Amino acid sequence: MTLTAMDLVAQAKQNIVEIDINSAKNALETSLILDVREPVEYAAGHLPGAFNISRGVLEFKIGSHPDFQDKQSAHIIVYCQSGGRSALAAEVLNKMGFNNAVSMAGGFKAWTESGYEVV
Repeated sequence: MTLTAMDLVAQAKQNIVEIDINSAKNALETSLILDVREPVEYAAGHLPGAFNISRGVLEFKIGSHPDFQDKQSAHIIVYCQSGGRSALAAEVLNKMGFNNAVSMAGGFKAWTESGYEVV
């Protein structure tokens, strides 16, 4: 059976925790915010305090990023444009030992549609 990208996202969502944008907003100051969109997307606007490591290189770069060294207790909110890439990223982060990585449901699109701050 061949899987589509959406099948993989659906499977990932069964293995991760998703939080809504309101919960993410409330946790901005106590969590690491990880934007897994492409650099050009990030440059056009992102959540306050967000770090950018695109989904395509996440597994290779996260380990050397100084802010993501505490795998056991760091709380990480992952987001992308709509929630698919962030679900896949949160799943892989959990597999890599990041115990508290969650995906922001609805992604940057839902964030901006709610009128929350973008930098």
